[in-house]
Amino acid sequence: MPTDARCLVETDESSGTVRVTGVLDRVGVETVRGTLLARLWQRPGPTRLDLSGARLPDPAVRDALDALRREVAEWPAAELLLDPAGSPAPRPAAPAPELIEAELPPVAESAREARSLIAAGCARWGLPELVEPACIAVTEMVNNVVAHAVTPMTLRLAPRGDALHAAVRDHAAGRPAYAGRAPVDSVGGRGLLLIDTVARRWGSTSLPDGKVVWCVLYAEDEAAFRN
Repeated sequence: MPTDARCLVETDESSGTVRVTGVLDRVGVETVRGTLLARLWQRPGPTRLDLSGARLPDPAVRDALDALRREVAEWPAAELLLDPAGSPAPRPAAPAPELIEAELPPVAESAREARSLIAAGCARWGLPELVEPACIAVTEMVNNVVAHAVTPMTLRLAPRGDALHAAVRDHAAGRPAYAGRAPVDSVGGRGLLLIDTVARRWGSTSLPDGKVVWCVLYAEDEAAFRN
């Protein structure tokens, strides 16, 4: 039960609910953010934030929570439900999300395993046109962990409509920084450019003990590119 001086944050493991009581200000929202991010990664599927017992005196707190909700929606099989009033009755259990997940070591061979999982997932979900761009993006994400984070990693893939959501989670604090196109005579520095080229959206989210690098690819983008 993380706390700060003014609010209490409790996690209900059985229902996937994080409950906040007390005064939630700009300091407290950082505690809530860390708890939610850890919960959202540990438990794929929807997580409900119950604010019925909390007071939010600063509009910036609500803005921060809305921004967090939008960001985690880009993760595979993740959804943050903001519930200011609280639910009058227990919600039915959500079905298990459609998801592929693998724990990978920080070695070069992990990129090959990731590509195999992408091919299997895209075949299962009817997204064959996304195999190639997803392999490009995820290979770079995995290679970045191997080269820089050097920690065990978790790969997740999940469909959403005609889109594929992919993420790699590691246990290092540094976040990737994309400075645009690299000079033609530079050595390296093109991994993030490749992700930026094939994915409609991508980014990274800091966790209390690492980060998640994610991307979203759309079948319609690939079809338009091929035409």
